[in-house]
Amino acid sequence: MNWNNFIQRIIFFLLNVPGIMGNILIFVRYVYVFVTGPDKKSIDLILIHLMFSNAIIICSSGLRDIATVFYFRNFVDNIGCKLLIYLGRVARGLSICTTCLLSVVQAITISPRTTLWRKLKPQTAWQVLPYLLLFWISNSLISSNLIHYITAVNNMNGSGFGMYIGYCYMLPSRQEIRWLFLSLMTLRDVIFQSLMGWSSGYMAFYLYKHHKRVLYLHSSRFTNNSSPEIRATLSTLVLMTCFLVFYWADFMFSLYTGSTLRSDFLTQNIKTFLELGYAVLSPLVLISRDVHITKSRRAH
Repeated sequence: MNWNNFIQRIIFFLLNVPGIMGNILIFVRYVYVFVTGPDKKSIDLILIHLMFSNAIIICSSGLRDIATVFYFRNFVDNIGCKLLIYLGRVARGLSICTTCLLSVVQAITISPRTTLWRKLKPQTAWQVLPYLLLFWISNSLISSNLIHYITAVNNMNGSGFGMYIGYCYMLPSRQEIRWLFLSLMTLRDVIFQSLMGWSSGYMAFYLYKHHKRVLYLHSSRFTNNSSPEIRATLSTLVLMTCFLVFYWADFMFSLYTGSTLRSDFLTQNIKTFLELGYAVLSPLVLISRDVHITKSRRAH
């Protein structure tokens, strides 16, 4: 028995199956709340979009890795390779942008009504749609170079050189093209992570002030009335922390593997875990949040 392949299959199932199930569960849950609820909340629409993006990330990565893990030959053709890699990259960008939007909207929601930031809060869920459409357009353009440079393994003539990406190859591109799209991706990440950092810092400060106020007032009534908002803010902050941890861990690990040119069994599995970690764990945070808020609403 090939133990490396057996372990790789176990990791594949542990990441993909719970990840897909969790994202679908939260997606259906919030779609139901959004459609049947009297108030169309912007946070619900953002979470629906985030779960949809995470599901695309896991599906594109899982389908791409099936050929490697289970030794399926000709599993995806040239068009399939282009589509899977392209959708995975677009969805990863959408996850960054949507997570940032969730953090900013939650930070604005808990801000005092007298502040100027409160005026930026979306009054209806439909006001969020232009932002989501902008995310799709911008990330589709930023990842458009993959459509040309990704090809299937069986399309390689043996003389070309490229970077292997799970039964697909990324062909080398001109240096100007490579630096252009790399600069656009870097600019996107810097802008949205800066906004994410500001909003996360504000939410952490708000939670700290709330904790001190509760200790000062010693009022259980005040604590219970504020618990849904506080729990929502705390769960959003946990999501931001998870995202930043996995993003920077993946970034540093990619730098390490890129500089050392390591591509063994261990590095491939660590890379897969870091790439899918946020998409797999974020539904668990939201499931916990949904349970707590539901219990709190029933208590009132």
